[in-house]
Amino acid sequence: MKTTEMLIAGFGGQGILFSGKFLAYKGLLEELQVSWLPSYGPEMRGGTANCNVILSDTPVGSPIVTSPDVLIAMNLPSLEKYVNTVVAGGQIYVDSSLIDVKVERDDVEVFYIPATQMAKDEGISTLANMIIVGHLLENHPELSFEGVEEVVEKLVPAKKAALKELNMKALSLGKNYNK
Repeated sequence: MKTTEMLIAGFGGQGILFSGKFLAYKGLLEELQVSWLPSYGPEMRGGTANCNVILSDTPVGSPIVTSPDVLIAMNLPSLEKYVNTVVAGGQIYVDSSLIDVKVERDDVEVFYIPATQMAKDEGISTLANMIIVGHLLENHPELSFEGVEEVVEKLVPAKKAALKELNMKALSLGKNYNK
């Protein structure tokens, strides 16, 4: 694996930090070098939130992602702010339920996933983030869906055991979304 730098951005309450933690922990289980750097406004829910995740075979020199290989944009302000920072050849994952504009760049691969609507339709409205993560794991050449059950098992606390099955459902919805 080469170094993969990811930026996940949206509003507080969309699971931005959990998505980053999930990807970082998955990297740890795969014995990669990992950096996870969360950032959020003081409002938390409803304020801005983003997370830098770096997965690499070699030690990570800085936890700050300025030119991501992968951008997950969960709202329009995040897409507008970060769309031009993605490296040529990178990937952008857009929650098309909340973002109705198209990315105008032709040097990146763009995935439009109606994650918020999918989550609502399935009764898991708080897990749109994990639908996008599932789609990312299925479509990124350096990542894989393999091992997600172990990550969910480790990250979801025992007192919220019901969320384990729901997170797996969300991840599978994202993995199997084709459009």
